[in-house]
Amino acid sequence: MTTESKRWEVAPRATDEHFEKFPDIPRLIVQILYNRGITVVEEARAFLEADPSRLNQYEDQMKGIGPAVERIRQAIDNGEEVVVYGDYDADGVTSTVLLVEALSAFGVAVKPYIPDRFEEGYGLNKDAIADLASQGANLVITVDCGIRSVDEVAYGNSLGLDFIITDHHHVPRDQGGQDVVPPAVAVINPKQAACPYPFDELAGVGLAFKLVQALQDAQRAEVVDEDAGVAGQSAVSPLEANLLDLVALGTVADMAPLMKENRDLVKAGLEQINHPQRVGLRALIEQSRLKVGSITAGSIGFMLGPRLNAAGRLTHAQLAYQLLSTDNVAEAIRLSQELDRINAERQAMTQTLVDRAREKILADEEPAYLYIIADADFNSGVVGLVASRLTDEFYRPVLVAEYGPDFTKGSGRSIAEFDIICALDQCSDLLFKYGGHSAAAGFTLKTENLEAFELRLKEIAHKQLGHRDLRKRLTIDAEINLKGVTYELAHAIQQLQPFGYDNPTPRFISRDLTVRRQTVVGKEGDHLKLKLHDGKRVWDAIGFWMGRRWPPERKLDKIDAVYTLEFNFWNGQTNLQLSLKDIKLSDK
Repeated sequence: MTTESKRWEVAPRATDEHFEKFPDIPRLIVQILYNRGITVVEEARAFLEADPSRLNQYEDQMKGIGPAVERIRQAIDNGEEVVVYGDYDADGVTSTVLLVEALSAFGVAVKPYIPDRFEEGYGLNKDAIADLASQGANLVITVDCGIRSVDEVAYGNSLGLDFIITDHHHVPRDQGGQDVVPPAVAVINPKQAACPYPFDELAGVGLAFKLVQALQDAQRAEVVDEDAGVAGQSAVSPLEANLLDLVALGTVADMAPLMKENRDLVKAGLEQINHPQRVGLRALIEQSRLKVGSITAGSIGFMLGPRLNAAGRLTHAQLAYQLLSTDNVAEAIRLSQELDRINAERQAMTQTLVDRAREKILADEEPAYLYIIADADFNSGVVGLVASRLTDEFYRPVLVAEYGPDFTKGSGRSIAEFDIICALDQCSDLLFKYGGHSAAAGFTLKTENLEAFELRLKEIAHKQLGHRDLRKRLTIDAEINLKGVTYELAHAIQQLQPFGYDNPTPRFISRDLTVRRQTVVGKEGDHLKLKLHDGKRVWDAIGFWMGRRWPPERKLDKIDAVYTLEFNFWNGQTNLQLSLKDIKLSDK
């Protein structure tokens, strides 16, 4: 089922005229920016240069932001009780912490509510709404959820509750193409058709931050400095600055594209994370064995984010919320240790379920264009991770679900050629609840509908994918000659950080490299280690999880290699090395 051969796709080279527009920027950097759609000089400068003033703009252009600010200020004036209703993943937790902290600073009587994944599921639910109303809540503000909760919001309205929805997920539309949104006081989601906001890829925590900025702007408008006019319009306030660590954590963990506004927010947030003031964040960094000052977006994606997510996957996200909001050092250490333990349990469980689901896929006589694996022993908290691993391995859309007697709850991950939320829209009559975006989605359906759901989805996948070359694509920024690579150029490439979704670590290809040494390393010989000669110098190269594909008995001589450039720090020395992503024999 899996294939050794990936599709190597080298980005088209920019024209000489394009390069001439950037005389003071290395040509390779210009090419990388070109590949990411950055072709205007001003955009390139904005990408390369941090500007704090860009963090505070456009709030007034976001549909719903004005009514939301007005309603919150009304709550402040009247002493109303406000609930921030979040989600159990890292984006939802950081959004909840951020908005609770900010509203508290504005004088709001506010409390958080994060639903239980297993008892309540994703998003607003009527039982929770009824409880909040009975406890005296007046206003509910959702973060990272709510855009599909039309019935739930209407029910809350009938109990006297007002709602503000902030959500970044796909906005449902009727057959006429009109947005279908809940009957809330305000709906803040830049994916709304009528929203003029210039960037629609903010994470949930990014939207919560923009709401806080709009509230701050409203406060500033009442404080006029005699000399400067309205105070503080060009940069973030101390309150906003203290929330940027949360914005970076949630944005990266949710795999939001690290371009445009997200890039500015994450870059500023990483500065704060590398000088952590939040007690719980410091404890989490130490528990993750990361070094302050060297934390990158990758550190969030692979170390910090999974620990924050682990609580909501296996127990309750309240643990992560408490960690990020506590001021008590001892409690922070205890909570970070507990999250570390839960994350280790999550890793083991995920591997077990991946192995089990893989067996079901391999048992199929004919490869399919889409897979649905449902099992009563699967844990709904990790099915998304299982689907992600299998999608990456087989390069097919994969949906994995916990099979229940009445309801089946699952999560799907997809490939570039298949919009999974669009496919679920075509199955909406069979689904009890669903949501997400083109690459990932969650769903719940009555178990009696599972067979029909699987058949319809597979029909949709066959129509869309049956004629496609479904091999994993390896996009490459440029073909380069290693002889021209210097430490200065490698440092310039690092300045393009933070790397992540939509701004991946630049990949390069070099051909006809001579293999001087070939070994495998790791307990099971999992990793390939090479010494490569480019005709001028020898390079160290490491290919993680490539050892079994290229064992020493499969002798390499001349190869073409796709790789990223990285600095290797060892025994007080810094060396450049190649991190291999794929290799082929040069004569192939």
